[in-house]
Amino acid sequence: RSFARSLLRFLGFIFWGTAAALAFAGVLVILMYKNYRYLFQESVLSLPGWLAVAAALILLPTGLLAISISAKSSRYQQGALMYLLMVLLCLETSSAVLAQFYSIRMVSELKSTMGYLIYQHDGTHSQGPGSRAMDAVQRKLQCCGVQNYTDWLKATAASWHLPAEKARVPESCCKEKYSHCRGDLGHLEQLFQEGCLKKLEDRLHFVLLYMFWCCTVLSVLELLAGVSNGILMRQQPFHDLRIL
Repeated sequence: RSFARSLLRFLGFIFWGTAAALAFAGVLVILMYKNYRYLFQESVLSLPGWLAVAAALILLPTGLLAISISAKSSRYQQGALMYLLMVLLCLETSSAVLAQFYSIRMVSELKSTMGYLIYQHDGTHSQGPGSRAMDAVQRKLQCCGVQNYTDWLKATAASWHLPAEKARVPESCCKEKYSHCRGDLGHLEQLFQEGCLKKLEDRLHFVLLYMFWCCTVLSVLELLAGVSNGILMRQQPFHDLRIL
């Protein structure tokens, strides 16, 4: 029992620290969806982020309860801690499963969506929402096209009604230090040549993998806290609260 108390106290402090890491993971996923929402066909991508933020908020009172129980056992606090640990396990398991699911599924969706936006792009000074979205992605990620800048060649020749030999890329492919760049392929040194898909995939995988491991590690710690709390609960059984 003394080891269980010490472990529960230690885990209580750990929960406070890991709450910040889990909240950070959730915010990263939410911002990822907000910044690139035109590229994601499903709005539920932000769901694991919101679940992680909710779990991080619940971790704060959970850590306080764990520390309090380690100092002075209370049947009501022990029961409340068990309930909170169960809720946290449900939230974090859901977040981890969704993060793993989306990290696999989003790759093909991103490729098709970006390809569609390129063919729908209607000029270097486009005002359409899809075109603005692709321009914003290229500026943020400092990239050009899906795989590379050559993805724009056929698209611009067809949709901008240009001869194939005069095909160009949008000005969002231009490097910032070249203020006079107009997407002319005769000056490739002024353009970002790397594709956007690989960069966006790397960001998405990093964010979702970070969330997955945060949730997995926290679930293991919460199981340890539940076992420690169960050992202490054996000392004072719930004779009058068996319904719990």
